[in-house]
Amino acid sequence: MQQYRSVFISDVHLGTPDCQADYLLDFLGKVHCDTLYLVGDIVDLIAMQRRVHFPPSHEAVVHRLLAIADSGTRVIYVPGNHDEFMRRFCGQTISGVEIHHKIVHTTANGRRFMVCHGDQFDQVVRCSPLMLLVGDHAHGLLLRMNRWFAAWRRLQGKPYWSLAAWLKGRIGKARTFIRRFELAALTAAEKGNYDGFICGHIHSAGFLRSADGLYCNDGDWVEHCTALVEGHDGRLELLHWSEQPSVLAQEPDAPAPEISGERRPVIDILPAAFLEQVNRI
Repeated sequence: MQQYRSVFISDVHLGTPDCQADYLLDFLGKVHCDTLYLVGDIVDLIAMQRRVHFPPSHEAVVHRLLAIADSGTRVIYVPGNHDEFMRRFCGQTISGVEIHHKIVHTTANGRRFMVCHGDQFDQVVRCSPLMLLVGDHAHGLLLRMNRWFAAWRRLQGKPYWSLAAWLKGRIGKARTFIRRFELAALTAAEKGNYDGFICGHIHSAGFLRSADGLYCNDGDWVEHCTALVEGHDGRLELLHWSEQPSVLAQEPDAPAPEISGERRPVIDILPAAFLEQVNRI
């Protein structure tokens, strides 16, 4: 079993046919941590209003998460926009799971990261979430194609690979949205005197370091099967988990050249009221 100080997962979207529940179950069974953060969109209550898809593997994920909380691991649930209903319970502990609108995580090496789902930034970057950039119907088609492609690869004995993620990565507007989202989160962290920001929401795992902060996105369990983990030395890395688990990326030591100094792109100024809202605990 792999041991970590903290683990961050988001965008599981239980209740939909695109949730990669089997890979997540394997991950939760082989990774142990002191603190587990569920960073929003764990259950897709929006999709379930249209159609409920909750097979035994999805039920098993819920039971596994509750068992982890019962075992002594601190489990913190930060609801997102697809499970926004749970935000009315913020400040409470249910079945051993703490529910918070946002929370500050302090790493083993003393860095302070604001943790929230990330949908708060949609209003600032002035763009719909990544899933809506290609349109609801087109995105649904992409995910159906992804399921068919994944099933075909399994029949061929090949490991999981996301066709949907590969296609979306080649859409210019999606790449632009991701960068604007990253910069908005970095700016919020810097203005709030945090060392960085940890979130999900856009289904795009990655790091982006500036001179004053570190943006971390833990990805999703629909297309990418990724998690952000903190080692006992406080260092962060991203894991990809399928038939062949691997380290996807480690936190960068130096600022990204493309946003260093005067080369940092200018985004819309974040209103003071918005920064106060995001950074207020």
